[in-house]
Amino acid sequence: MDVRSHAGAKASVTVRLVGGPTALIGIGGLRLLTDPAFDPPGPVASGTRTLVKTRGPAVPVEEIGTVHAVLLSHDQHADNLDRAGRRLLDTVPVTLTTAEAADRLGGPATALRPWQRLTLDRPDGGYVEVTGAPAQHGPDGTEDITGPVTGFVLTGPDVPTIYVSGDNASLDVVRRIADRFGPLDLALLFAGAARTPLLDGHLTLTSDQAAQAARILGARTVIPLHTEGWEHFTEGPDAVREAFARHGLADRLTLLAPGDAATVRHGAAGGPSAPADRP
Repeated sequence: MDVRSHAGAKASVTVRLVGGPTALIGIGGLRLLTDPAFDPPGPVASGTRTLVKTRGPAVPVEEIGTVHAVLLSHDQHADNLDRAGRRLLDTVPVTLTTAEAADRLGGPATALRPWQRLTLDRPDGGYVEVTGAPAQHGPDGTEDITGPVTGFVLTGPDVPTIYVSGDNASLDVVRRIADRFGPLDLALLFAGAARTPLLDGHLTLTSDQAAQAARILGARTVIPLHTEGWEHFTEGPDAVREAFARHGLADRLTLLAPGDAATVRHGAAGGPSAPADRP
């Protein structure tokens, strides 16, 4: 799939959905992986609770290939970092995450606090600047239950502005991102309207909130993540599609099936759609 937008001439970005919150982002040869979850289907221990995974990754961890950095929203929930994902971290040069997760994980895990920036060199000679973005994993006042999470914004002189939301459920947080970085070229929004019996409210964006977030961010292209694969998700890709259509934003939405990829090309006018090269 080849998605084209109206930004100035910039490097193309390829996103391949592995499943759940896990996606492989390719920019100029740099390969970034979001929240690695590679366990097979079945119950997965997550703190004091057990989550149920309903489908395995579309791309086995053995076939992921080189990963230069992991963008980890948090480590305390197994649907964002499971057993196989933890083993993968040992093979990756750097994992960017919350300060609390970095302390627990040790090794190459690096804290990236809100608005803190870190530069990653690209194999093609360019670079990507990664900025930590605030995130709120549930309704107001539930942070002591859900724990800290982070999002990420990717920028650079020839890089489209990309927002990776992580497990954020707050549109107020989205407005803060938009104030600093909007309008965005690409937003990877964790949706799915995740629920837990411990809280009255959602842990991630609902489909309607995802559409609202797209408008707030001025995002030219939106690729939803974390909408399938777990029992505690209450809204799937069809609900996201309906919400974007209802808000008049269907042309901004790119829905990927697990295993599929899309290349977002900036500065290219028109042209036919074509399968994306995998990152």
